[in-house]
Amino acid sequence: MMTKFQKKILIILVVLAVCAPLGIWLPAHFNAGEAWGEWPAEAVGKMIGFIPEGLKKYSDIWKPPIPDYNLGGDESSFTVQALSYILSGIIGIAACIGIAYVLWRLGIRRKE
Repeated sequence: MMTKFQKKILIILVVLAVCAPLGIWLPAHFNAGEAWGEWPAEAVGKMIGFIPEGLKKYSDIWKPPIPDYNLGGDESSFTVQALSYILSGIIGIAACIGIAYVLWRLGIRRKE
């Protein structure tokens, strides 16, 4: 069973996942370009005048399971993008809860 505190945390996390599409709408609404900090290596190079060696070397190592949090491709509608963002958030929440649960169970067994 979940405690009241755990239920509140889960509700907050789900609300944040549902609010995630604001990351699509706000930059488009304010003509701000890409989301802050999610720039490709080339964009960083344009901003600071060079591409750091570590960024060049490691930027292609990780390929996300849902690129750009979008299941519909670059030309998909806002609705598809929004639902993709929400799904990505829920997957992230579930992964974090699963990892925390496994670590908690391992910790409980060690104490017994």
